[in-house]
Amino acid sequence: MDTTSGSMHFAMVPWLAFGHILPFTELARRIALQGHRVTLLSTPRNTRRLIAIPPDLEGLVRVVDIHLPRVKRLPEDAEATIDLPSDDLRPCLRRAFDAAFSAKLSDILQASRPDWVLIDYAAYWAPAAAARHGVPAAALGFFGPPAALMGLGEHAKTKLEHLTSVPDYVAFPTAVAYRAHELRAMFKPGMIPDDSEVSEGYRIAKSVEGSQIVGVRSSREFEPEWLQLLGELYQKPVLPLGLFPPPPTQDAAGHEAALKWLDTQAPRSVVYVAFGSEAKLTGAQQEAIALGLEASGMPFLWAHRAPADSDAGDGTGGLPEGFEERVNGKGQGLVCRGWVPQVRFLAHGSVGGFLTHAGLNSVTEGLARGVRLVLLPLLFDQGLNARHLVEKKIAVEVARDEDDGSFTAEDVAAALRRVMVEEEGDELGAKVQEIAEVLGSDEVNDQCVRDFLRCLSDYSRQQQG
Repeated sequence: MDTTSGSMHFAMVPWLAFGHILPFTELARRIALQGHRVTLLSTPRNTRRLIAIPPDLEGLVRVVDIHLPRVKRLPEDAEATIDLPSDDLRPCLRRAFDAAFSAKLSDILQASRPDWVLIDYAAYWAPAAAARHGVPAAALGFFGPPAALMGLGEHAKTKLEHLTSVPDYVAFPTAVAYRAHELRAMFKPGMIPDDSEVSEGYRIAKSVEGSQIVGVRSSREFEPEWLQLLGELYQKPVLPLGLFPPPPTQDAAGHEAALKWLDTQAPRSVVYVAFGSEAKLTGAQQEAIALGLEASGMPFLWAHRAPADSDAGDGTGGLPEGFEERVNGKGQGLVCRGWVPQVRFLAHGSVGGFLTHAGLNSVTEGLARGVRLVLLPLLFDQGLNARHLVEKKIAVEVARDEDDGSFTAEDVAAALRRVMVEEEGDELGAKVQEIAEVLGSDEVNDQCVRDFLRCLSDYSRQQQG
């Protein structure tokens, strides 16, 4: 049912990363359920593998495939960050995205003049393009409020060491800040702009600056203080979009053996292990994780990907010799390669813990299913997410060397024990269950979307009046 005065048309421009396309698609679905039309811009390969529009909404959601131009050094089939063999190719993907998507958005604005353009941080050029056609823009942050704030700080500050402390504009007590090794990882080749492009911080700042409203993937029940601060700093409406975790209805074809193994485990005893699609662990990191899992003695299911420094494309690298044979022989764990139905696994009754990189998609999927989190952040906003969740007393972070970010097998095992078998874990688990009732509630998430749409509609009426 439409909750505003009339149907609206939205053009949506997500960045070319799985962690952005998926939540944009879910938001598009929820907007369509309210009776509005959506034009979602993507690329052919991403449409095939990520974007599934329910048949009953196909009349309201139109997916426009955009072919990326040929850019020097960009692999021919690279249409998302996961397709890049190395981080130093990110500038190539950003250039292709800017060229193709800005041109297509201009065509859409000229031809159909949507009511709103909903943009990801990377599309920093979109608000100006929309304004030329008299169309307002809303910047959508598919990272949590602390990361949105630090994105603003990244653009405003000049020295990296400043980012390892809490900014002065955060008035409430918090320890949410980057660590030195995280900044070094972010500012390696591929993360820093070359002479022909702009920085990530600049993109965030310009997309927010040019937009009339900001939407953040969050909820007031979860982090009201950060949302309020973000609104004060941006000096414009900042609204939570909800977390909208996907339902556990994924096709598990090819993973029947893993599900059958989970069926044999005790309730809430298994640790699910996965590190997302963006950052790639090194072989040394994977070895420490493997030995830590084994030393913990806890059953686990690992969604394993080949390490960044391995030539083995089949995911066989990075594991200690004999590791799989030992854990399989003891019945302790399974290593799954390739794509896995993560939401299905997290929703299984035997899964009680989640060792993850702290990406917001994975955190949302875990918390919505009431699993306890052990965090090992790797890139981007993940370190900020980790500090934030630890501060909320709903997660534990693996201990790391402050200088180089290294960790040992014992660090991994100790964090798992704290969460899964020690007294601290019981308290954490109770709190996670409480949060799951909010973050996993369709009604709470849908209400966030309705409130967001109402704000957009009110703004449009005021401008027309």
